[in-house]
Amino acid sequence: MSALTFTLKHRPAQRVDMSPLVCQRLEGLDPADIAAIELINGKRKIRVDALFSISGSDAQHIVIANSFAKLDFIGRELQGGQITVQGSAGAYLGMAMQGGVIKVSQDAGMFAACEMKNGYLQIDGNAGDFLGAALPGNKQGMKGGTVLVKGDVGARAGDYMRRGNILIEGDAGDYCGSRMTAGTIAVMGQTGRYPGYAMRRGTLLLWRQPMLSAGFNDCGAHTLSFLPILFASFRGLDSRFADAGEAFKRVRRYGGDMAELGRGEVLVRI
Repeated sequence: MSALTFTLKHRPAQRVDMSPLVCQRLEGLDPADIAAIELINGKRKIRVDALFSISGSDAQHIVIANSFAKLDFIGRELQGGQITVQGSAGAYLGMAMQGGVIKVSQDAGMFAACEMKNGYLQIDGNAGDFLGAALPGNKQGMKGGTVLVKGDVGARAGDYMRRGNILIEGDAGDYCGSRMTAGTIAVMGQTGRYPGYAMRRGTLLLWRQPMLSAGFNDCGAHTLSFLPILFASFRGLDSRFADAGEAFKRVRRYGGDMAELGRGEVLVRI
């Protein structure tokens, strides 16, 4: 069977809620039933077949072709299967994702992977603010899984993060890893102001010296045996993180944020 493919016919002026188009909700539906699903488009509802040309039948592999930045909630609560986005994705990509794979060939908007529980999300371009964070008013962000961003990310990546891995090949904005309680965020590029701000636990793994707040203590240089094991877990990824030349185990460790529990750590490559 070929992938169930939704090809965008035209770009609507208002944003579109794509959350009904996930693998578990489309499995077993007839093509006519899929075409008749209504999507929220601004203040109105629009049928899927009015917005997309539909082809293929394998609901466990969904392709969204000609995608652009106003298609929100792609892969929301995905439980399994794969969604491939050819183009950019809007806000809330992979929100509360529980399993499966999402791959985006270009950029993603804010709150990608917010409150994600499991699975794998890959963004080949840039991601907006609050990657892997908690929704406004909540205090539990990403709870598991792996997010890979090959470009840059905005501010507050990993805000309130509880578990999982966020891997960033480019730069990260201000307050990366703010208020995190566990998990790992790795950044190969530059970080903005105050990474790890108010973090309670968790690990920031950095390739470049950061601008830390006064709440972090310099704990000196260390050789950490767990780092080769961590990098070995990335070898299957289509990423620079899988390159043996990027792996290291010698770091300068900073403990903090002492304004909170002080059990977090920022590890900077030496």
